[in-house]
Amino acid sequence: MAKAWLLLSLFFFFIIFSAAKEFQSPDLSCLYETHERERSPASVQETAVHGLLMRLLPSHASSFQFRIISKEKCNGKLCFIIRNHPSSNQDASSEIIIEGVTGVEISAGLHWYLKYFCSAHISWEKTGGVQLDTVPKPGSLPPVPHDGIFVQRPVQWSYYQNAVTSSYSFAWWDWKRWEKEIDWMALQGINLPLAFTGQEAIWQKVFQRFNFSTSDLDDFFGGPAFLAWSRMNNLHGWGGPLPQTWLNNQLVLQKKILARMYYFGMTPVLPAFSGNVPAAIKSRFPNARVTQLGNWFSVNSNPRWCCTYLLDPTDPLFVVIGKSFIEQQIKEYGRSSHIYNCDTFDENTPPSDNPQYISSLGAAIYKGMQSGDSAAVWLMQGWLFSYDPFWQPPQMKALLHSVPIGRMVVLDLYAEVKPIWATSNHFYGVPYIWKVPIIPSFFVLSFGLKSLAPLNYRI
Repeated sequence: MAKAWLLLSLFFFFIIFSAAKEFQSPDLSCLYETHERERSPASVQETAVHGLLMRLLPSHASSFQFRIISKEKCNGKLCFIIRNHPSSNQDASSEIIIEGVTGVEISAGLHWYLKYFCSAHISWEKTGGVQLDTVPKPGSLPPVPHDGIFVQRPVQWSYYQNAVTSSYSFAWWDWKRWEKEIDWMALQGINLPLAFTGQEAIWQKVFQRFNFSTSDLDDFFGGPAFLAWSRMNNLHGWGGPLPQTWLNNQLVLQKKILARMYYFGMTPVLPAFSGNVPAAIKSRFPNARVTQLGNWFSVNSNPRWCCTYLLDPTDPLFVVIGKSFIEQQIKEYGRSSHIYNCDTFDENTPPSDNPQYISSLGAAIYKGMQSGDSAAVWLMQGWLFSYDPFWQPPQMKALLHSVPIGRMVVLDLYAEVKPIWATSNHFYGVPYIWKVPIIPSFFVLSFGLKSLAPLNYRI
């Protein structure tokens, strides 16, 4: 009966996850290879998983053995393998061996074992939390089938979050809470998370080099719970100003977040410049070509908070600022995963529907990224295509084809209700990720929740 239930559960999760589609483009193969070369050493990733186990189930610190393996042992893909330890019958020895291509795969394998062989539950606190009472004591862990378990990741990436999650859910998190969340990500098999914390400290350093003052930036940055929308050109200043201590502490926090993500073998996504600039640009650079955008959902259309400014992509300053931002991030963090998120006109209508203008904007955004990181890939949320009827085929094509194919990946937000790939000929050939669900992702959920679904399962 238990075996039948297990197989039924596996089949159910396979159905859910197999619907998630990442457009596989040969143009992304160079990026995959770069990530493999730059991934943390095997010993670092194994240590990261041991640390997770100590935080999750310290009583079983010696019950599991973790090993990084090559992709060749996984048929050229990402996978994890669970086997019984050959010395499992001896006292005080490891009972289960979990191998994986990355620390994320091993962590996912640990979750898999605890869930399906120990009936454990690992989730957020408001959805059941961590329930490990059913895990047998050390020395009594249930064995896996003799041939072991082999689970191969169906797609390269399991993406996590939404650009607004940073304000809906993360605004007040400290390192203790972030550590818990990153552990959860690894256990769920998530390997492509957004990493937006602390970017205002980076922007402060960049804009100060262009002679913007503290008061200029106080009017530009929103408060912690509203940063997502000030970052996306929706409003400015609301909930601010940000204390310098907060900016400094967020940058320190971001460095801890990134370090832990890299230790697990994740690919954190950093932000990039979209053209969003402080209103003071009119006085700092009188000759700069800027456009004031329309009202978003701000208080009474008050220009004190609404109607932000967009630097025209044809202005030479656009690429210079974009490059500076990427370079400053790499300088601060010591490295990058080469994937950068940038959402142009998120719930804002462009000032012109001329495809040439839209194409020039996209090209300038990418040029700013590439000038700071020659291997840059632009990760763009596709929400604007669902939200605004402005985006007709000519405008969509202009933006999507403004960068070389393979240098942009689109997130098909709201795909479970309104899939854009189906009405745009698969985003006109641009690689994309089918992302679901949209409403929970506003809080803490995104594509990758069921990333433990099996492609192959031996029992």
